[in-house]
Amino acid sequence: MGEPRVADAERHVRGVTLFERRVGEGPPVVVLHGGPGASHDYLRPGLDVLAEGRTLVYYDQRGGGRSAVGRDVAAGWAEQVADLEALREAWGLEQLALLGYSWGGLLALLYWLAHPARVARLALLAPAPAWRTARDAFEARFAERSLAPALQAARAELRASGLRERDLAAYQQRLFELAVAGYFHDPARARDLVPFRVVERVQKAVWEGLGDFDLRPALAEAAARHPVAARVVHGEDDPIPLESARAVAGLLGAPLVAIPACGHVPYVEAPDAVRAALDPFLPRHA
Repeated sequence: MGEPRVADAERHVRGVTLFERRVGEGPPVVVLHGGPGASHDYLRPGLDVLAEGRTLVYYDQRGGGRSAVGRDVAAGWAEQVADLEALREAWGLEQLALLGYSWGGLLALLYWLAHPARVARLALLAPAPAWRTARDAFEARFAERSLAPALQAARAELRASGLRERDLAAYQQRLFELAVAGYFHDPARARDLVPFRVVERVQKAVWEGLGDFDLRPALAEAAARHPVAARVVHGEDDPIPLESARAVAGLLGAPLVAIPACGHVPYVEAPDAVRAALDPFLPRHA
């Protein structure tokens, strides 16, 4: 099988320009990246295993990646939801099949709550917690894992290696790997993640805008009034508590696929399990 078809575009919506990349051919599935304030790049090529028989529509959310905006342009969660609705209209689609990863999973839920009739399928991959105290638990757990003695020793070794002076690019790559290692069940797999950066202003705007949030009551009410086909996939060793994903799956009436020996980046650590869980669920050509 050859490489999937890739096409890039720019979408001008709501006064901003959003970068879009389509991978594959067939029914569209809109992929929402994490962050907030990151870009779609680090989801590839891992998630491209799902491009067979469908089109994965990646885009960089406002303020991140190749969708940069001025510092005076609002980039909170409400703007991200409104952008997605404007994109749906620009694409000429009545309904969306959404695949949300990490923060993108929470964005998918926020969009569904605002526009329930516009969501046909809802796939949540390692979704960010749907309430504040679960997010606090994630942050504490990730901080603890990042301070593991082995990672501390690796950082000290890197500082003493002189690599920064010899090969700045290699030094920055290793620094990135050590920064994200706590997301993985096997920290060594961090080397397989495409490096990315998060725009702090966007991240701050989203979380401050959500405040002391708890989507569980709204999710329960929306699921009763507007049932949606959904599936939740989560690594058992994700620093985001598995209980968080289980609670959301229960509220949506959706199956939870828990992947053993897997952290927060299942498309890197367990791509076959991700494909087995999501390929039969997402729309595709026969």
